[in-house]
Amino acid sequence: MAAEGEAPGPRQRRWRETGLAALLQLLLWVSLAEQMEEHLKREHSLTKPYQGVGSSSSSLWELMGNAMVMTHFVRLTPDIQSKQGAVWNRVPCYLRDWEMQVHFKIHGQGKKNLNGDGFAVWYTKDRMQPVFFFFWFAIIILDPQAQKRRYSSGNQRVFPYVSAMVSNGSLAYDHDRDGRPTELGGCTAMVRNLNHDTFLVIRYVKRRLTILLDIDGKHEWRDCVDIPGVHFPRGYYFGASSVTGDLSDNHDIISMKLYQLTVERTPEEEKRDKEVFLPIVENMKLPGLEAPLEPLSGLALFLIVFFSLVALVFAIVIGIIVYNKWQEQSRKHFY
Repeated sequence: MAAEGEAPGPRQRRWRETGLAALLQLLLWVSLAEQMEEHLKREHSLTKPYQGVGSSSSSLWELMGNAMVMTHFVRLTPDIQSKQGAVWNRVPCYLRDWEMQVHFKIHGQGKKNLNGDGFAVWYTKDRMQPVFFFFWFAIIILDPQAQKRRYSSGNQRVFPYVSAMVSNGSLAYDHDRDGRPTELGGCTAMVRNLNHDTFLVIRYVKRRLTILLDIDGKHEWRDCVDIPGVHFPRGYYFGASSVTGDLSDNHDIISMKLYQLTVERTPEEEKRDKEVFLPIVENMKLPGLEAPLEPLSGLALFLIVFFSLVALVFAIVIGIIVYNKWQEQSRKHFY
């Protein structure tokens, strides 16, 4: 201890500086947590204690198939063969920019390389449906039976694999190729039977899709997918689903938290980021995924109808004249 009136020694100064830095860091964390809490959209979030989930018509979330609510998680499928389950948000999302944070766990008793089929996080037009055949965007964690798989293109893929996919309703999920025809991008993610928490973030800002992972127990995000020019319609539903086949795993959702992101846009960006009616990906030609036609304006629709009627009247008049001429010619030939 320094005597009264004496300057503090180097060790005391270090303690004070360390304590001040820790206090500032704590205040920063608290401030960020409060900001995130303010932007948390509870109507689109699934968190403990899961009150009323799937048990009443007033619940914000609905269960499907073999999904069940436990104390600390929602189990989509148990570690049993041939099971399927899902949880769906009942409220359509009309946010323009958002971030979905998914806290999940995949674990089971099977061998290391022989695990279940994985689970998916959905943003779809039709909830509680076999969404592989509808308008959808999905983040799918694929856990096929083989640890490595080679496709006809020669590209080898290591599983488990996080895959971002999209469909405008004209495409079905290709199970034989693990959804390659509808894939936007992805990355390998070893997420099975880990002793620490695993997280997935889906961020959609200014028509840019970003997927981040925190699966290494380091509390650090690493990049998985980053794709610009992705256009999602508003009014779709969030959900999560899983399926097991000959092999199985427990697929648990601990939480799904949706945050509204406040983003400033220039007038040019406002014009560019116009509303769309089907999922669109710029500069990426997926089979059958074409940009929808823009709706006609009121003036254009009026002009089309007007000129169509004029053309119809003109055709009728010409038809009458031709018919009268033909009648006159027939009478002359008769006499």
